Amino acid sequence: MNRLSTALAGLLVAAVALLAGVAVQAQDAYPSRAVSLVVPYPPGGSADILARAVGAELGKRLGQPVVIDNRGGAGTAIGTKIVAGAAPDGYTLLLGTVSSQAMNPAMNKVAYDPLKDFTPISPLASIPFVLVANPAAQIDSVAALIARAKAQPDGLSYASAGPGTSNHLAAELFASDAQVRLLHVPYKGSAPALNDVIAGVVPLMFDLQATTLPYLKSGKLKALAVTSRTRSSLLPDVPTLSESGLAGYEVSAWFGLFAPAGLPAPILEQLNAAVTSILETPDMVTRLRQLGAEPQSGDPISYAAYARRESVKWTEVVKRYGLAP
Repeated sequence: MNRLSTALAGLLVAAVALLAGVAVQAQDAYPSRAVSLVVPYPPGGSADILARAVGAELGKRLGQPVVIDNRGGAGTAIGTKIVAGAAPDGYTLLLGTVSSQAMNPAMNKVAYDPLKDFTPISPLASIPFVLVANPAAQIDSVAALIARAKAQPDGLSYASAGPGTSNHLAAELFASDAQVRLLHVPYKGSAPALNDVIAGVVPLMFDLQATTLPYLKSGKLKALAVTSRTRSSLLPDVPTLSESGLAGYEVSAWFGLFAPAGLPAPILEQLNAAVTSILETPDMVTRLRQLGAEPQSGDPISYAAYARRESVKWTEVVKRYGLAP
């Protein structure tokens, strides 16, 4: 009887241990709950549109919802800092951009290190800018813009998503190369800035092709030039800035997925594989290109090297042109 009791007790202990192991494995499986994707911009801009498109597909592949968390302000620094300080468990991700990871840190003091505080997961897309004007401003070309700016220093204003953002530096680089002075009007995101340009509150803006296209087609905005090396297939009649007299001018906005530093390798590999598969689907490629974006994918090591090069590049540009406040 004692031997039987001992055997039963042993089986019970083994069963409990087995169930505990299964429970731990289930608890450790990633993801076991919703994932937050922080977008350091207000709703409505290109970053938000891209995040929602990719986030919906990512949620399907992970088997858990990906919740978009818009945290705009301080030229992307507010939302980016939130992710930098989050636990590296894969449940808080960042829709990082050239602004948050390179330009803003080059321009301003931010409470995070764009290289040390993040794990680059994968690139997502690249989008050229369009220099747009409100038709009421009666500026029909880059040459006309430069002529008026030279005649009225600080007499022409331009909107941006905030100090250190990509459209801010695109404009400052333009002003430096054209040797003119423009008045900067910063907003808390591209969407409210573009709204005021459409309303005629501010006459000019460098904004992404993805968000300006509908207003260019409707005539609410006029395209003066694109910032890419070659003309856009979506705006074939619009010259590049290089063609418009600023030889060598080229600026594009890039977007990627980042996590806090220290993300475990298995989760990093899982997320990279999921994003890569999303960007390779014909539907996503078509959808992004219709928005004026070019899909980009890559492995985490290559993307980390790219993010580092971009950080160095824009730090040098800010110093060379004296763009820091």
